[in-house]
Amino acid sequence: MANPSDELIQLCRAAVEAEREATSAPYTKEGWAPWLQAAEAFQRAVTEEAGDGNRFELEQAAKTAVLHPAPED
Repeated sequence: MANPSDELIQLCRAAVEAEREATSAPYTKEGWAPWLQAAEAFQRAVTEEAGDGNRFELEQAAKTAVLHPAPED
């Protein structure tokens, strides 16, 4: 499995939080703009970090780290 950087995980976390914020209220273009911007930044970072590697695996590893973190020992 791919190993996402801390920066990529932070960008993913920002996109997830922006999505929660945007979808907690009725839709407005202005209300969803931060989510769209955060998601675009995350996707750009995934593409850059993956290089010639497996982009899908890297994206999924970042999302797993954010949405399903391993329990602390």
